[in-house]
Amino acid sequence: MNSVADRLYTIRFKVDEKSHLVIDDQQTCLACKTKECTHFCPADVYDWHEDEKMTSVAFENCIECGTCRIGCPEHNISWVYPKGGHGITYKFG
Repeated sequence: MNSVADRLYTIRFKVDEKSHLVIDDQQTCLACKTKECTHFCPADVYDWHEDEKMTSVAFENCIECGTCRIGCPEHNISWVYPKGGHGITYKFG
């Protein structure tokens, strides 16, 4: 069976210049003890930087599964579909 990384390799992206994922308040991330977004995202979009006390968002890796929309316990992530013509293309539709 293929690993998640192998399967993600078959996905193609057309990246927009502007992120469709936004951290609403970095102070909320700072207060979050579990940093769950760094664990539940299958595409490793979110990364906590202890030295900068902030969560970065690599929206270019997003597979539009929407997990972050419901997974953040503080509802601190704004998620919308990428604008038309951008986003993910799956190999089999």
